[in-house]
Amino acid sequence: MDTNQKTQALSLRPFTVALPQSELDDLQSRLARTRFAAEPTTETGTEDWTHGAPVSYLRTMVDHWQDGFDWRAQEKAMNAHPQFLTEIDGQTIHVLHVRSANEDATPLLLCHTYPGSFVDFLDLIPHLTDTFHLVIPTLPGIGFSQPLSDGEWDTARVARTWDALMRGLGYESYGAHGSDNGAMVSRELAMQAPEGFLGAHVLQLFAFPSGDPTEFETMTPADYAALEFAGWFQTVNGFAQMNASRPQTISAALSDSPVGQLAYNELFENFGNGTATLTRDQVLTQVSLYWFTNSSAAASRYYFTEKSVEARVNEGAIGVAVFADDFRSMRPFAERDNTNIVSWTEHPKGGHFASMEVPAELAEAIRAFYA
Repeated sequence: MDTNQKTQALSLRPFTVALPQSELDDLQSRLARTRFAAEPTTETGTEDWTHGAPVSYLRTMVDHWQDGFDWRAQEKAMNAHPQFLTEIDGQTIHVLHVRSANEDATPLLLCHTYPGSFVDFLDLIPHLTDTFHLVIPTLPGIGFSQPLSDGEWDTARVARTWDALMRGLGYESYGAHGSDNGAMVSRELAMQAPEGFLGAHVLQLFAFPSGDPTEFETMTPADYAALEFAGWFQTVNGFAQMNASRPQTISAALSDSPVGQLAYNELFENFGNGTATLTRDQVLTQVSLYWFTNSSAAASRYYFTEKSVEARVNEGAIGVAVFADDFRSMRPFAERDNTNIVSWTEHPKGGHFASMEVPAELAEAIRAFYA
């Protein structure tokens, strides 16, 4: 993408989330016909997350999805903020653009998770608009950033697109924050270092041992605990292996079963080994959005596209907020892969989806980084 394209003003079309009632009726019909998997027999007689999403959990969630969950209320919450569609690099992009009442506020790009969406940040918005102009785009192929122009979207291309988005909205300088996939995109922006970029604030710096035994010399007990957690997560992240190897295969199942989509998105519930505090409505809003927009194929392909990307050292300014029940960045490895870490904060409460779990605390960490 050339410089002229990066600085070109964007054509924005106002957008409102308003799904046809027929889509909601179809979902209810499918939920009513759910065929649940056989429940495994356990020694205690109770089912846990050892084998994946428990049938008992899925039954409870489906009951609420049918009788307690109000999608129209969630639409109202989404539509409380200005939304637009635009085109960049041949791709339709959905974006929330929430300007602060303070004209001198700092522009901030918020980059969402997998399997999340712009919904990640709805509870965070009111905690930030006193200080920031907020730009919250949806990854290409996910949610309302449809249809996908082509399948070759990696972190680097998304970062270039988000930079073009910020320039097209008139911002000559801005920062970025993200978790999970959003953390990778934010770090990529720090590496690309576009003119005026103020630095990246992330929830994770994904850095691991290289095999050099000297890397362990500065490891603290907290670092070893974080390494143990990372090892545990490797035993339960089968979705990542499936996405990285057979994305179209798993997408066939997810695109045909809303309960399959719910089960596959167990990351919302089980990333922190049972510590997640998301509400049923928060989880079902995200799952419903993926279901209604048929986003599973594009979302899983990001893993496939990234699996062979060579690791690079980031020399751009970056800060990390480490939440207790999330992947905990290990400082020796993080500093090896990021030579300009300007802030490192640790938080006793919150997890992988901190923007939905502890938005006020996360907002303080973001605000402190850019102060």
